[in-house]
Amino acid sequence: MTLSVELTPPPFDPELGAALPAILEMMPAVLTADLIPAMRAGISANVLGSLTDDDLSRDGKFTVERRHVPGLDGDPDISLLILTPTTVTGTLGCLYHTHGGGMIIGDNRTGVPDMQDWAEEFGLVVVSVEYRLAPETPHPGPINDCYAGLAWTAEHAAELGYEPGRLIVAGASAGGGLTAALALMARDKGGPALAGQMLICPMLDDRNDTFSARQMAGLGVWDSAANHTGWTALLGAARGGPDVSPYAAPARETDLSGLPPTFIDVGSAETFRDEDVAYATGIWQAGGRAELHVWPGCFHGFDGMVPQAAISQEAKAARVRWLHRLLDV
Repeated sequence: MTLSVELTPPPFDPELGAALPAILEMMPAVLTADLIPAMRAGISANVLGSLTDDDLSRDGKFTVERRHVPGLDGDPDISLLILTPTTVTGTLGCLYHTHGGGMIIGDNRTGVPDMQDWAEEFGLVVVSVEYRLAPETPHPGPINDCYAGLAWTAEHAAELGYEPGRLIVAGASAGGGLTAALALMARDKGGPALAGQMLICPMLDDRNDTFSARQMAGLGVWDSAANHTGWTALLGAARGGPDVSPYAAPARETDLSGLPPTFIDVGSAETFRDEDVAYATGIWQAGGRAELHVWPGCFHGFDGMVPQAAISQEAKAARVRWLHRLLDV
């Protein structure tokens, strides 16, 4: 006998649920391709934020530099934002950052404050890449930009002042998916060597057909309709088909062996929950190291949108604890 499963969504955390209506007022009810320009003009300014050099310097705690470096295989040059701590003594590491934004919005300053918090605590140079956005630049343009920047960062470790064995890649949402793809590319291409990868609510699966994607349809932040728009912008008609590269959608990779130590977190009340859990499971099944956190009642991007919530503070602290275990050796 076949039993039907009702798609009852998990309840939102009370603090997060109270804040959600105000958050959703700043977003389109249904994100379609024609709204991408408005998203870039509005949400990137009002929600994701654009930080000035003065903001990033943190009263002189960081030097702020921009470098243009060659793209991959004749692609256009790319811009790297480089933030170097000025008050840290001892051996530095490097945090290579790929920003979020559903592959369609954001810039290399999006999400950087969290990276700087870690940089201050652990002594890390932050390098954040400006990759070309979809739909104007479909796959493989964005991941090629990210890989070109990573390769340059690894090759210039001495110039940037960090120890090559302490290079970490990190990103959230679409940036988490790009980070996962970078780790796959680095493995397959024989470098750069990575000390770890931090995947924060990563966007991994273009098929958009997991139980959580269906369960959370029309609910929370970045539901399956928005996910369809983002993936279609990146992949066009190939989205969901048989020939999508794991460098575009890392959930397509069937061999997750040989990856660096991995941190993955995600909310229980968001589209990406099940694909992220599956990715961690795949790493374990391949004999790898992965730490997974599924935060109960949390929607996508909860810790950035409601940072004062108790569960947001717990999530941020868990990432710091993982970095301590990774780097305090």
